[in-house]
Amino acid sequence: MKLLVILPRVPYPLEKGDKLRAYNQIRFLSKTNEITLCALNDIKLHPNAKSELKPYCKRLYILNISKWSIILNLFKALFKGIPFQVGYFYNRKAKQQIQQIINEVKPDHIYCQLIRVAEYVKNNSTPKTIDYQDVFSKGVERRIATSPFYLRPLLRMEYKRLLKYECNIFDIFNNKTIISAPDRDLIPHPERKKIHIIPNGVDTEFFKPMDVEKQFEIVFIGNMGYPPNVDAAEYLAKEILPQVKKRYPDARLLLAGATPTQRVKNLENESVVVTGWVDDIRQCYAQAKIFIAPMRIGTGLQNKLLEAMAMKIPCITSPLAFSALNAKKNEDILVGENVEEFSNLIVNLLNDNTLSAKLAEAGYQFVLKNYSWEMNTMELDTIMKNTAI
Repeated sequence: MKLLVILPRVPYPLEKGDKLRAYNQIRFLSKTNEITLCALNDIKLHPNAKSELKPYCKRLYILNISKWSIILNLFKALFKGIPFQVGYFYNRKAKQQIQQIINEVKPDHIYCQLIRVAEYVKNNSTPKTIDYQDVFSKGVERRIATSPFYLRPLLRMEYKRLLKYECNIFDIFNNKTIISAPDRDLIPHPERKKIHIIPNGVDTEFFKPMDVEKQFEIVFIGNMGYPPNVDAAEYLAKEILPQVKKRYPDARLLLAGATPTQRVKNLENESVVVTGWVDDIRQCYAQAKIFIAPMRIGTGLQNKLLEAMAMKIPCITSPLAFSALNAKKNEDILVGENVEEFSNLIVNLLNDNTLSAKLAEAGYQFVLKNYSWEMNTMELDTIMKNTAI
């Protein structure tokens, strides 16, 4: 099958969840399909991006969009009534290029990652699939209460627009996919049960147990410019860690991941280390006695939990992140709902090596059994081929 893949970002390096999902799906889809990749780009291209992607693509197009174009299209989005998330990634020149590529390649199917690129093909008759991935409207709604008061009116407007847009594009695409059932159930469309669940995966050849000295009692990893991760980092450093230190005075926290905001950088002290970009993130996972993702806002599956479990690190998370995992509570992973519960779970694991090892092994086996990129992507492949030209 000739498959055209349209992405809002170049899927390399893999520091964001959407890029990780796209890269691995392309990697396995390329085994049985001819891939034409169109990726939008608004930043300086990583020097290895093309060489990392070319082995999987018959054709590779990087469509650059300028900062001025983004500003103009955000302004247009305000008056057109479309979400800023969509307006940001829309570019008239890029649309012309994509249409020209469609005319030349004549793909059997088009795969769009995220609603951000739906505008490019919404009027095209070629069979197509949209990967919602997660639910942007819900993510924005959850941010409203914790955002500065002056941003709340803008976020409320964006929430309403996303809600409408997520519903409207449902009927435009032949197939719809999403990461988890809880996210699917948040899509505001009466036929949302028709959305296919395509979970993420873990490269268990890359993320595997490592024999490294455990230098940190607690580790949290993620893109530290992403608001839900910023919130979780502050929650950990300001509220959870102080309670842990009352009973475990030497406890140290590692916050690792790209693009830390100033709010995250300000958390650094003698007990909290903030790394910024790390070339090999496995070293950060491996130094953890416990991995914790106390997510309070955001949506979707937390890849960081899957990676930590694949490395046999005992994990703790919140009900919000747990709901997308489909794991067994308090068997594969521990779940806390507030500062007291999180601190108790952490201290219990630090004081009980047997419990810690048992949880780590259960999480490891859970990931091996349920989160294969190849298996999950082959399901996506079947769905698309059933509606291809």
